[in-house]
Amino acid sequence: MDITYSTQKEFTAEQLQDLFASVHWQSAAYPSRLKEGMLHSSLVISAWDGRQLVGLIRCLDDGTTVAFIHYLLVRPDYQKYHIGHALMEQMMEHYADYLYIKIMPSDPSVIPFYEKFGFRQYDNYCAMEVKRLGVLKDH
Repeated sequence: MDITYSTQKEFTAEQLQDLFASVHWQSAAYPSRLKEGMLHSSLVISAWDGRQLVGLIRCLDDGTTVAFIHYLLVRPDYQKYHIGHALMEQMMEHYADYLYIKIMPSDPSVIPFYEKFGFRQYDNYCAMEVKRLGVLKDH
């Protein structure tokens, strides 16, 4: 398997929709919003098997102090090939000079994965969100 990685934001709404649907994320119902959001993100590193988008990591940052990992996803049939690990390594290298890199995992089972990269949970942090999936329409 020859996986290539890119920081170019060159994917279609359909490729994003297919990737997000493969991991059963509700945001797959918003392909135009996904594409627009990725284009406006600070950093997107994508993983490709030929022309198929098989994974990506998306980050938002302020340019110097803090970066937030918002998405890390890999198609289920490509998991266990260390694609997520490779995406994290590239992201960590990109943000090596930042004071903070943060993530709020929505699935507790992935916490050990992030701990391998030095992430730690703190007692005084709580994730909060307003969720509008199913209420708003795609563009």
